[in-house]
Order: sequence, then C-alpha cells, then structure tokens
Amino acid sequence: MTMAQKKTEKEHADIIDGKAIAKKLRESIKRHVDVLVSDHKIMPGLAVVLVGDDPASGIYVNNKEKAAKEAGMRSYVHRLPKSASQDEVLKLVQKLNLDAKVNGILVQMPLPKQIDSATVLKAIDPLKDVDGLHIENMGRLMADMPGLVPCTPMGCIILIKSVVQNLTGLHAVVIGRSHLVGKPVAQLLLRENCTVTTCHSRTPNIAHVAREADILVVAVGKAHLVKKDWVKPGAIVIDVGINRMDDGKITGDVDFDDVSKVAGHITPVPGGAGPMTIACLLGNTVAAACRQNELTVPHIG
Repeated sequence: MTMAQKKTEKEHADIIDGKAIAKKLRESIKRHVDVLVSDHKIMPGLAVVLVGDDPASGIYVNNKEKAAKEAGMRSYVHRLPKSASQDEVLKLVQKLNLDAKVNGILVQMPLPKQIDSATVLKAIDPLKDVDGLHIENMGRLMADMPGLVPCTPMGCIILIKSVVQNLTGLHAVVIGRSHLVGKPVAQLLLRENCTVTTCHSRTPNIAHVAREADILVVAVGKAHLVKKDWVKPGAIVIDVGINRMDDGKITGDVDFDDVSKVAGHITPVPGGAGPMTIACLLGNTVAAACRQNELTVPHIG
C-alpha cells in the first residue's frame, strides 16, 4: 500500500512526536554513558561556549546543560561578555581542545558581529566538533566517511525513519540549502538511498517540485511558506523552521493546520525537530568520547 493510499483512510496526518522520540533517544544515550563510566571509567564531557546575552541562546544553552547532566555527562558552560574579542574566543576554544575532560565543544550561534563564526568553527578540534560544522566533518559527510554529523539533520533522519525504516527509492525534496540543515540533510538522505532534490529561493515552480516528494524537509525560516497544495497526499513532512510571530508564538515553515489535511505524517513546531537536536548533540558527545578513546562507537538512534 502506498503512502497516498494510506492517506485516503484518514482525514488528518499523524503527528511525529519529536519530544517522545527524543526522550527515548536520550534514555538510550544515558545507558551508553553508564557503560562508558562503569566499564571504561570515562565520563563524557560537553563544553558549551556562549558569547553575549541573547535570550534565545541563553535558553538553548541552559537546556543543553540540563540535558547533558541528566544523561550522566560532565557539563561545562563558558559565558563570555558580548564585548569579547575574537582572540578571546579562540583562546578559550584552544584551551578546550587541549582539555582531556572535554570530549565535545559547541560554540553557540549566533556570535556577536566582531567575531567571525567560520574562523571559530575552524579552530575547534574536528574530533570534538559535536555540532558537526567543522569543514573536515562536513567533508567526511560528503565523502560518506565516519565523522560527527550536524545534529538537526541527524534528528530529521531519525524522525523520518520512525515512520518508514527503509527509505530506499523514495523521492525526498529538501527546501533550503543552508550549511546548518539543508545541505547536510540532503547528504544524509542520499546515504539512505533516496532520490534527493534540493530547492531554494531561485527554484522555479517550487510548489510543483515539492508536490513530487514522498519526504519533504523544509528549513528556510519563512513562516507558513508551505501550504497543502505543495504537498503530495500521504507524504512525510519534516518542518525545521522556527519563526516567532508578532503574538510571541513559535511557528514553523509549514502551515501545519493546512498541510495536515494532506500529509500522511508531519512534525509540529514546537515539539518536532527541536527536541531531536539536543538529543543528537548528546549522541555526538558519546561518539566523540568513544573515538577519542579508541572505543567502538555505539549505534545511537
């Protein structure tokens, strides 16, 4: 039975519960951490660098710190003032690179305008780059080699595979070509043997292309861009967008209520891709700790 045929049997899409899936993933990660501690005397350590006082970034960092501690990891948060120089940030990153207790390093984005984010990301030891954004890890992803994979794209794949385990032959359309989500999620879908199309602001007749997708991943930062006439009946829709509306509410790039009438499965915003990002960050920290200690990397997710 095809996705489209299944869709005709119900009126609304099934919601892909990112919170529940992330909770199970974090429980699995904690079990792996417990084994590292008991069998190898290794407690993975995650260091987060926060520059400035951006409220949203502060919330994200606090959530990451809490999640790391709940998983049984060491958590280090380094807060620098908004006025910090690029040299100060680079010196801190180098110190963390050399700290054996730190297995993963994450520099919270965005950085103040006086700091070049590309230079900072390049300074992180690729073996500790748990955000998966170092050029070496991005290259490893492209070359289908082992490495640390960006967290949100990894989370998207886990969400998709919670619906369909074998993605071979499915047509995936990714709307967005950012280094953070669009490009890496396209590479991960290729790894799963999907036929992948990437759309962006210069793509003509983008709605027509999107309607061909069995799997539609949207990450552009434009509220309610995708309507139901963009979506193939029965499709899996993953909404990575986070947009704050005038009333303060958070919404995605997909018009959830409209698209739910057509899609087979859909992620909500919030509560979809967002929780998976932190869970995958913890998974990357475990993987990094294992590689740094020449241990087999466990399968997580």
